[in-house]
This record gives sequence, structure tokens and C-alpha cells, in this order.
Amino acid sequence: MQVTLAHLKRGERGIITDVSSIHIPLKLLEMGCLPGNYVELLQLAPFKDPMYLNVNGTHLAIRKETAVHILIEKVGV
Repeated sequence: MQVTLAHLKRGERGIITDVSSIHIPLKLLEMGCLPGNYVELLQLAPFKDPMYLNVNGTHLAIRKETAVHILIEKVGV
């Protein structure tokens, strides 16, 4: 099973391993959602969407429907 960004729980960290750029807005790629960058889930909205993330020091909010297209490898588990 491939682990995606949508599988992270609050406080967990991972390294982005692959990004399906077809489904990811260019703006997210420009803001650091690229392979090799660290990502940490900081908070979830009340209905678990969107997700508030720290990607290499940049704070982003993305939808779960986008997060399922970003593959990660969990670290520090």
C-alpha cells in the first residue's frame, strides 16, 4: 500500500517521494510540494478537510482530494 499525504495523522512527518503533477496545482509545486521535501501535518479542519501542513517551513492548507496524489514516506514513526 502506498502512503499518501492524506494518511498522515496530526503531528506525523514524512518525506515527499512522488507527486502526480497532473493532479497537483502548479501553485503547490511552486510552494515546495516536491519530492525530497519534509512535510508535517499540523492540524485538520473540523471535518478533516482541508489539512494544514508545514512543508519545509512553509505553511499550506490543502484539500484531501489533492493530498491523495502526493506520495510520502513516513519518518520518525
